[in-house]
Amino acid sequence: MNGIFDMPLRRLGKTGAMVTPIGIGGAALGHGYTKATTDEDAVAAVNRAAELGIGYIDTSPYYGESERRIGLAFKDNPELRKNFYLATKTGTGIRPSNYTAEWTYKSVENSLKLFHTDWIDLMQIHDPGSLDSSLAEDGALKALMDLKEQGVIKGIGLGVRSHELHMQAIQHGAFDAILTYADFNLIRQSARENLFDAAEKHDVGIVLGSPILFGLLSNREYDESRRHGLTDDEWEKYRKIYDWCKERSVKLMSLNLQYILRDSRVSVAIVGTRNIQQVEELVASVLNPLPEKIWDEIREEFGIE
Repeated sequence: MNGIFDMPLRRLGKTGAMVTPIGIGGAALGHGYTKATTDEDAVAAVNRAAELGIGYIDTSPYYGESERRIGLAFKDNPELRKNFYLATKTGTGIRPSNYTAEWTYKSVENSLKLFHTDWIDLMQIHDPGSLDSSLAEDGALKALMDLKEQGVIKGIGLGVRSHELHMQAIQHGAFDAILTYADFNLIRQSARENLFDAAEKHDVGIVLGSPILFGLLSNREYDESRRHGLTDDEWEKYRKIYDWCKERSVKLMSLNLQYILRDSRVSVAIVGTRNIQQVEELVASVLNPLPEKIWDEIREEFGIE
């Protein structure tokens, strides 16, 4: 692949950081989903992402070996760290999950060591059942605000599925970004319906996780086993879109990611990649814009705005 990723940077809410609109999701670097990922594959993927111009990488202690493997890439090439806006998480990766200030300090310290860096750009509270513990006097947010004041972290975020918790974070004032996943794509638009206006009003950045619905909206062949919790209506919609793309020789992953990025309120969409080939496929999906008429056809055929 010879093309270099080149799209206008987008602002990530109150952080003020300008980030690439696509990024690397670190879960695949940690446990590789259905196929194992090696240290060598992960390091090569991080380096290739930088070569192609991807400047955002997101992970979590919950994702197995992911932080350590990203750190190996940075250790091998210290200058590489400067290429990335580095986001990770706290609260998970320990059993039971822990959202106290005491654990948050330890979690951040451990992430810094694994990454071989002295700063993290965005530290996100990860998958809490509620925000009560995190917002308590001795909770995670207190530690994160302290670390932000020290310059150890640059921004504070929340990564969770619940839109109710996202809205609470948006309105709180201390959160710079939210990570919502699997809820803004060709099949589902609930994140846009429930969160985007409020996030824009409060200048909170929007990070989209699992934008290709755990691989369903990638370029893989149709496979009934990859339904992954879709309702009957959602699955039927997917099948129709899949067939529509096949008939027109349009790549489904390109259609989906370019659809997402048409909304300028999306700061960055992060896609799990576990090797060089998947990084290159990701870049290829957004490198060449689809014809404008495609979006008119999608609207008419499927009612997708």
